[in-house]
Amino acid sequence: MVSLRFLLCFLLVSSAYATIVSHDGRAITIDGHRRVLLSGSIHYPRSTPEMWPDLIKKGKEGGLDAIETYVFWNAHEPTRRQYDFSGKLDLIRFLKTIQDEGLYGVLRIGPYACAEWNYGGFPMWLHNMPGMVFRTTNKAFMDEMQNFTTMIVDMVKKENLFASQGGPIILAQIENEYGNIMGSYGESGKAYIKWCANMAQSLDVGVPWIMCQQNDAPQPMLNTCNGFYCDNFVPNNPNTPKMWTENWTGWFKQWGSKNPHRTTEDVAFSVARYFQRGGTFNNYYMYHGGTNFDRTAGGPYITTSYDYDAPLDEYGNLNQPKYGHLKQLHDVLHSMEKTLTYGNISTIDFGNSASATIYKTEEGSSCFFGNGNETSDATISFQGESYVVPAWSVTILPDCKNEAYNTAKITTQTSMMVKKPNEAEDSRSTLKWSWRPENMDNFVLKGKGESTYRQLFDQKVVSNDKSDYLWYMTTIKFKKRDPFLGNSMSLRVNSTAHVLHTFVNGKHIGNQHAENGNFHYVFEKDNYGAFFESKPAGITGPISIIGRNDDETIVKDLSAHKWSYKTVESVPFNRTMTWYKVNGNNIGRYWPAFISSENGCSPKCNYRGAYHAEKCLTNCGEPTQRWYHVPRSFLNAEGDNTLVLFEEMGGNPTLVRFQTTRVGSVCANVYEKNIIELSCDRKPISAIKFASFGNPDGNCGTFERGTCESRNNTVDILTQECVGKEKCSIDVSTEKFGAPDCNVC
Repeated sequence: MVSLRFLLCFLLVSSAYATIVSHDGRAITIDGHRRVLLSGSIHYPRSTPEMWPDLIKKGKEGGLDAIETYVFWNAHEPTRRQYDFSGKLDLIRFLKTIQDEGLYGVLRIGPYACAEWNYGGFPMWLHNMPGMVFRTTNKAFMDEMQNFTTMIVDMVKKENLFASQGGPIILAQIENEYGNIMGSYGESGKAYIKWCANMAQSLDVGVPWIMCQQNDAPQPMLNTCNGFYCDNFVPNNPNTPKMWTENWTGWFKQWGSKNPHRTTEDVAFSVARYFQRGGTFNNYYMYHGGTNFDRTAGGPYITTSYDYDAPLDEYGNLNQPKYGHLKQLHDVLHSMEKTLTYGNISTIDFGNSASATIYKTEEGSSCFFGNGNETSDATISFQGESYVVPAWSVTILPDCKNEAYNTAKITTQTSMMVKKPNEAEDSRSTLKWSWRPENMDNFVLKGKGESTYRQLFDQKVVSNDKSDYLWYMTTIKFKKRDPFLGNSMSLRVNSTAHVLHTFVNGKHIGNQHAENGNFHYVFEKDNYGAFFESKPAGITGPISIIGRNDDETIVKDLSAHKWSYKTVESVPFNRTMTWYKVNGNNIGRYWPAFISSENGCSPKCNYRGAYHAEKCLTNCGEPTQRWYHVPRSFLNAEGDNTLVLFEEMGGNPTLVRFQTTRVGSVCANVYEKNIIELSCDRKPISAIKFASFGNPDGNCGTFERGTCESRNNTVDILTQECVGKEKCSIDVSTEKFGAPDCNVC
């Protein structure tokens, strides 16, 4: 077998008529036809309205049938009965953009989202209501949940956006991953999930409702699977199709930790094996992760970037080869739709984790050859032919004869992204900085706050999620001969805050950040688990002053002192480059002061074997996030652009950089008898730096010729085919490049 390697440089049509969406045990049905459906999650608040058309178009071009999104309660109802659907919160505009591109929509109303989103999507005022308990048979909670869910449904109905009205939405979701924690609620949890199902069904949306990670989902709810692998998932009802609502394409990043990656080969393997074993609906979480703008990043310690190693990167660029390799898989699966959804299924077990699955109809057959062995390739003999299936891969043969796709054989380009400096980078004088000190006297010297109580309060109660920061202030008086005034004194504070700064008589005496393998700065709420709303935040106490005088130690508990509280938008003291706003747009939190550990990263990742979040890590010994997304729509094309930074621990703003992310070069390793499509992200291809047709060696960026090579000039052929074009397609064959000669080198 020969291969070609090279390096390039530089660089559903909407209807006014109702669509009938239903299901049987094999698939979701649309107008009576079983469908293979491939979907991708794009969260509208994690990008901008200006980005939505391009993101959704790329999803369609990547072979998606549908776009899935959560609805974020706390973003839309930050204050009880006061709603916000403006800008990047314009849910209806987002759904109509999906419709305009001819795709279906999956609306996960929840309204609990998790999603590494602040407080799981619940508004803080909900927590602060008297007698409130989340996600159980608590009347106050159920009333508020029903009010918000009904409002969202009514908004969508008003715009005729459910498929039953001729719109794009074919599925809706109520609750979210409740089955993972339901046991903690006992019988109340069971009663609550039945109430959720009945409430959702009463809204009469005309499309099926789903419940993910809910094995006991009441009928007619469809229970679905979330995870890295769902091929072994079995629905709880024979009339429920096998559905995967979250195929995790990567993982989220946490401050102070390394960068996680999930290989392209493994994502493709998980999808192909899932369809081999009867799946017909797959949603990628995420297809575009985006950015946690504002204060939307949730716990634990989630970064501003929500890139997720998704097929579309944080900025909306194609993440190659993941995007292209999955696109090819989607095309093959769609070509087999009728066979996969109507065919009779049979399986052959070859042993050693190798198997064949045959889908057969009267018109023909389609086959999957799977090899779940982590170390050994499998040779499968089938109908008189022999097929080699690499370890931890699936081969797909739409006609049960010819291999159309293998999950471990990537034949799409790899794009290497670069950051390009701009004019502001070249001329430092274009960045003019001014600053002013914050007046802290009322807080750190006089202890004046907005409220005063003789106890320590939960930060959620006092701040009501209006800020990340809260001052706790008290006064203590000592007599002249007080035994506390000895050789040394110290302050001991028990706190759940991520960072604690301490002042005594106006002087900053130190800070402490939380450490348990992860870090974050200041106040961020938990967003997962049973009764998570009851977990304390901020300074929980006790707070004690410890006086030491020779051998004597005296402890004075200040917890019951009179405490004043003051919520502030920013911490008014020197701060390390906390990004806050560009032209009034909040681009998120910044916390570069703590770096990841030196160990645990590898330059290469073995895709074979089950993936987990600690498997393929990079960025050891570096800050978790250095670059922060500033969407083009945030910038003024003419006139000044204003950037505001808050500094907490000191920093040098003259080191700020503004750069543009783009494709720098692309490369590919393509097996013979394949067609490779090359592009430089809508920029003309400027040069071919390397090309070899034979048995070249090396990896992307470090290719070199092997012992066999075509006598034709491969670089010249590719230069003629590709240079000056935005896109080119090449047939990798001996007819194109000539037969390799092993005596050439």
